[in-house]
Amino acid sequence: MKKVLLFLMITLAWNAHAQSSMELTATEVAVKMIPGWNLGNTMEAGDKAHNFTNKGGLDAETAWQDTRTTQEIINYVRSLGFRSIRIPCAWVMGHISDSTNYTIDPAWMARVKEIVDYSLNAGLYVVINQHWDGGWLENSIANTDPDVIAKNKTVLKRVWEQIAETFKGYDERLLFAGLNEPEAKDQVATDNLLEYEQDFIKTVRYSGGNNAQRILIIQGPSTNIDHTCQFMTKLPVDLVSQRLMIEVHYYEPWQWWGMEKDENWGKVFYYWGTENHVNGSEHNANHGEEDYMEEQLEKMRRQFAEKGIPVYIGEFGANWRTITSANECQDKHNSSIQYHYKTFLKKCFQKGLIPVVWDTNYRGKPSMTMINRKDQNIYNEYMMKGLHEAMEEAVVK
Repeated sequence: MKKVLLFLMITLAWNAHAQSSMELTATEVAVKMIPGWNLGNTMEAGDKAHNFTNKGGLDAETAWQDTRTTQEIINYVRSLGFRSIRIPCAWVMGHISDSTNYTIDPAWMARVKEIVDYSLNAGLYVVINQHWDGGWLENSIANTDPDVIAKNKTVLKRVWEQIAETFKGYDERLLFAGLNEPEAKDQVATDNLLEYEQDFIKTVRYSGGNNAQRILIIQGPSTNIDHTCQFMTKLPVDLVSQRLMIEVHYYEPWQWWGMEKDENWGKVFYYWGTENHVNGSEHNANHGEEDYMEEQLEKMRRQFAEKGIPVYIGEFGANWRTITSANECQDKHNSSIQYHYKTFLKKCFQKGLIPVVWDTNYRGKPSMTMINRKDQNIYNEYMMKGLHEAMEEAVVK
């Protein structure tokens, strides 16, 4: 505890004297954000039935998890070695006080601002976005109806005008991400996505203050690495150079990270990594392991990072499960979780990509919860050990 308190005192002292410049490029800031952590299932929680209403209210913060965010929680996150935080946010889904003008509820905006301030106080870089947000835009990216596109653009601009105005005095430690996982699986949908992202960039840039040079994060189609490398052969035009990042997510393969039961087409993967396979088990991963991970991350590094567009992997994780079958091995599954996190994070550190672990605060299984926010302790020691081993071996600076 004494070490944690000393660490926080040093961090807060550094933070108090941090320059409020906007001079660093996206590549220079990216190095300072590694590794990152998600305040998941918190400020993006709600019900899509509440789109364009104010029915979500401040209670939405604990709709999907049970802990209200405090300065102490964020300080604890920082003490574990995280250097940036992603705060997924809903705005349209239950936080619109005037549906005619798409006005964001001032109380909700103030609460998001409070959590941003907690994070900056703790010495973290911060990303806020417009998350799934009831799907009003993310699920209609592929729609080519001119009236739908015009309406979507109006709402998108209005939402970002208000966010940009609220935070325009904040320094370069605050970044904006336009969307979350925009559903785009072909070139037509990607072209639509680029239009929306262009409007996001223009809206922020024209809003004044530090937003003229703020680092902005745009999303690849479906935040899928293959789709992004195939379809995103150009980027939106920015008014300032070297201030863009590109975002993808990494949940691979499905049978390992998310599948919950065996299907007739395939088995759940309990074990990941060639050294963690169990002899005779049908639940060893047979694809999507180390070589595949290396190939996917290297594609993003070559196509974007090495060309001055840092890669922000805004979500990464795998579900920790309870293995009940007598023929299987819980210890090997635990080792697989630890090794998966270590391998992914280490590769990202080495390649200069920004990995951000997904964390839901659900204390049960299956889950991707790493930190128990309620008690401020480590919930999943295997995930955390993987993180710390990766940091030690990659020598994160």
